[in-house]
Amino acid sequence: MKIALVSPYDFASPGGVVSHISCLEQQFTRLGHEVKIIAPASKAVYTIGDRFIRIGTPRPIPVSGSIARITISVRLESQIKEVFEREKFDICHLHEPLMPTLCTTILRLKKSPMVGTFHASGGKPWYIMFSPIGKWYLDRWFRKLDGRIAVSQVALNYVNKYFPADYEIIPNGVDTKHFHEGITPIERFNDGKTNILFVGRLEKRKGFEYLLEAYKLIKPEVPDCRLIQVGPGVRRRKKCEKYIRRYSIPDVNFTGYATYPDLPRYYKTADIVCFPATGRESQGIVLLEAMAVGKPVVASNIDGYSSVLTDGVEGIAVPPKEPEKLAEAVLRLIKNKQLREQMGNRGKPRAQQYDWPIIAGKILDFYNRTLENIKQSK
Repeated sequence: MKIALVSPYDFASPGGVVSHISCLEQQFTRLGHEVKIIAPASKAVYTIGDRFIRIGTPRPIPVSGSIARITISVRLESQIKEVFEREKFDICHLHEPLMPTLCTTILRLKKSPMVGTFHASGGKPWYIMFSPIGKWYLDRWFRKLDGRIAVSQVALNYVNKYFPADYEIIPNGVDTKHFHEGITPIERFNDGKTNILFVGRLEKRKGFEYLLEAYKLIKPEVPDCRLIQVGPGVRRRKKCEKYIRRYSIPDVNFTGYATYPDLPRYYKTADIVCFPATGRESQGIVLLEAMAVGKPVVASNIDGYSSVLTDGVEGIAVPPKEPEKLAEAVLRLIKNKQLREQMGNRGKPRAQQYDWPIIAGKILDFYNRTLENIKQSK
């Protein structure tokens, strides 16, 4: 099968949707399918060679409490037509199909069967800002989708409020051959201190400030511990560093962006992994990454995370925006090594349920059923 995977987001910038598409491409290619990724890019993408087709230059645009790096050009039509006429895809898979302007233009032109995956949840979607006539166009383009996927029940409920239709839930996957417990930890943090890890962008909804407040309570009780932050975010980092200086909090390490090969090593270095997000998480792939490496998780009790984390089994769920409760959960795990190991061991089979070969198989099955439905409707 010849498959187009389309991302509206900058493919040279790390993110959940970009990672999802990259893993999907690898699985499909291994199975013998011919796959092309179509996306805007802020710089050259060399890792997949001619399997990547760049369309559009991304710009940072505020969307639902985050920054989306998307192309907003209205001059993509001729390049899209040329690519689709040349490649003759059997199916085109749009991720966030209503995100402008690459996905919406491909959907409007519709040169092949189209399926769409909806990843987002929570917040105000950008499309409600449109006038009634703008929403009319979006409804019209939405109806061009031949099949619709949501990555979780939370994501389904979110999109279904604005675009009611039939959706199939197929979750994000985790690469358990990449994220596993047999990897080498980061040497400079492997010194016997208890490592508390946060993985995520430094933006408000990820909740790192609440973890920092919790760590301020933890550190006096457990002096031999440290907090490690992994992920981009320069502006918010400065705010956090100011807080650290004000309260003289030691052993907080900002590592910034970690490469994909290094990311499992950070999980391996951790004793406890914390995800204190405040909301708007559709699934929580980072929780599964931590579980795959055999680490206990402390995470906010929000809908997107509760779809993968069972409180008291693979980790501990805490109310969002409550540093005291977060500190209490982390301290409980710090003081009980046996509990940490039990929860870490329970997380590994949970992550296996989301292994990418399983998820890719479900998506291929969805493609085939969609194509069969198109054939039968003619």
